[in-house]
Amino acid sequence: MVFAPSSLTGSAVAQASALQKIAAEAAARQKQGVLRPTLPHRRQLPLRVGTRASPLALVQTRAFLTMLTRFCPVLRDMGAFQEHQINTTGDQVQNRRLAEIGGKGLFAKEIHDALSDGRIDFAVHSLKDLETTLPPGLVLACTLRREDARDVLILRPGEGRRDAVDPAVPFDVLPRGALVGCASVRRQAQMLHERPDLRFGLLRGNVQTRLDKLAAGQCDATLLALAGLRRLGMGDRADIILDPEVMVPAAGQGIVGVTVRESDAELRELLAAIEDYEARAVSTAERALLAELDGSCRTPIGGYARLVNDARGGGPVLRLTGLVAREDGSFLLRRVVTGAPADAERLGRELGHSLRADSPADIFAP
Repeated sequence: MVFAPSSLTGSAVAQASALQKIAAEAAARQKQGVLRPTLPHRRQLPLRVGTRASPLALVQTRAFLTMLTRFCPVLRDMGAFQEHQINTTGDQVQNRRLAEIGGKGLFAKEIHDALSDGRIDFAVHSLKDLETTLPPGLVLACTLRREDARDVLILRPGEGRRDAVDPAVPFDVLPRGALVGCASVRRQAQMLHERPDLRFGLLRGNVQTRLDKLAAGQCDATLLALAGLRRLGMGDRADIILDPEVMVPAAGQGIVGVTVRESDAELRELLAAIEDYEARAVSTAERALLAELDGSCRTPIGGYARLVNDARGGGPVLRLTGLVAREDGSFLLRRVVTGAPADAERLGRELGHSLRADSPADIFAP
């Protein structure tokens, strides 16, 4: 999938023009025989992009680079980007829950290290895997247009009737005592709240690995993000798409984020030109919610924001749904707030504070 560039604001147009000039000058130097053309001041090409080595991460990274070259075509044929695949701890350890080995930040630790010490220039992440507090000196410079944020239920071949699903109670398609392969406490808690008879087993790995294990009969069903399936061209594998009010997605799900060094003004300006306004607003609200709850991978937390039309005819309104639960589904609290997109961070923090105040303290125990 190739991301379509967002509409450009006046400042973004100016940044785009500056980027075009920088790239054109670099191309001219390359044509004159300079093997490693330099951008004004200190920038050298190629720009080094860090990414996880999973198939989905590579698809997302290459789509992002395609977007940059469409935005600035002169970069296309000059070897402007160099891909660095980085094997993270989260990818290496597949037989334990993330919470047991250090949390979801393990999908980014080695990438952050490479960015901090200058081995790469920027890094591409699935935003839901990026911790809310970044290491000192690193910033989230850009968020790209969100793909569908919903979760999907995928059934083992021959399991359940896919044509007879009530969207309000989609888990009823599973037989009593069905085994669900899952590594997410957020998904597990929401399913168990509705179906306490279900059983859960650990299922980690990339998308294809999980689907292969499902087909081999290791479980009766599993859950995946629709965004990942679509980006891999596998959207048809989604048996049941879950309404976000039934299964609240993870904060940042479906959004690609790009991190850079805080001191790198040139790259921050470049990336600001392709920032998606809506993705930035909703991700700011969702990540603020997550930060306020201070949840670990042991805490089932959901956060999903979207922009909706104001019924009174005004500008868009940000609608944020937040969820906190116990892993066994015995407690679940879901609330919604609305407000101006410009107040995204405040809305997220206020909702997080409200959810924390009315939840049992043991849910947030380290």
